[in-house]
Amino acid sequence: MREQMSLFDDIAAAPGADNKPVAQPITEQPAEASPQKAAGGFYYPIDENTARRAHDMMSMSDYEAGSATAEYRAAVDKASALVERRKAATSPYYHNKLDTLLDRYARRLAQWTNDYNRNGASCPSVLVCGAGNFPVRKKARQNAREDSLWAEYKDIEAILYKIKSVGTGPVDLTDPYAREMLGDQLHRLQHQLDEGKAMNAWYRKHKTLRGFPGMSDEAAARNDAAIASAPAFAQRPMPDFELASLRGKIKRVQARIEELDRLQAQQSTPVPAEEHDGFQIVRNAEQNRLQIIFDGKPDEATRSALKSNGFRWSPRNNAWQRQLTDNAERAARRALGLE
Repeated sequence: MREQMSLFDDIAAAPGADNKPVAQPITEQPAEASPQKAAGGFYYPIDENTARRAHDMMSMSDYEAGSATAEYRAAVDKASALVERRKAATSPYYHNKLDTLLDRYARRLAQWTNDYNRNGASCPSVLVCGAGNFPVRKKARQNAREDSLWAEYKDIEAILYKIKSVGTGPVDLTDPYAREMLGDQLHRLQHQLDEGKAMNAWYRKHKTLRGFPGMSDEAAARNDAAIASAPAFAQRPMPDFELASLRGKIKRVQARIEELDRLQAQQSTPVPAEEHDGFQIVRNAEQNRLQIIFDGKPDEATRSALKSNGFRWSPRNNAWQRQLTDNAERAARRALGLE
């Protein structure tokens, strides 16, 4: 089987991840066996008999017993280590989602591995069986199936990118820890702004950062050199454009906190659904979504209007929805012709 772990080349391994003990001994087991508990989730079964046959169809060397299972579990262990690092860096609100993604990765990778080996066992290599009476058409079908399997593998590998991205976007206002996280962001940004203004004042007075509280002489010398080599409009510790950028970020975080206040007020006093002929508009403060629920499937023109105004279909909620904001309210009325 081809190398599966290219994505992890640029991901630092968690402490002890490379030496993580296997949760259960590797045994040859059928694919339909129950999943086994792993350190960070579950190992799903790998059909070692099929893996052996696939190896024998392609190679003259002996198959190392349990190698397909070991390779699969090593991939799951690295994904598990990645999940643990993301959990350490994100709110507990995201931990269940991370566990779900890890389980999906482990399950789909096991199915893919068994499918890949089953395809490999369907036709031998010409180097193994010889050219006489070689099943050319069968080999062509096997190669075509292998191409589709590698396209499927890209989808499985994409789960790892999803894991890496969990919790990296804007704070979800439905997160129970949203206020705490926004408060931390605001405090950090305000501290950066205050420190930048203090460094600018020190530099204007002393023409150097040497002696600035909390800054070593070596760091001050490096900063002085960088300031001297900067364009004239940026020859200060924190140029005006950086100060303006920080002020903008502070205002956006403050706006998010105000939005959170409004959302929590709506949660405490729910707004009744707005009834219309054939649909209703629901302000779901608990999920922070403006939802449009139709009596039946809307026509193509309505669906196109909803999509162009930022609404997406949610099978779980059986509704067209987007984030609950004033812009969403206006977009809904525009899409539904209520203006």
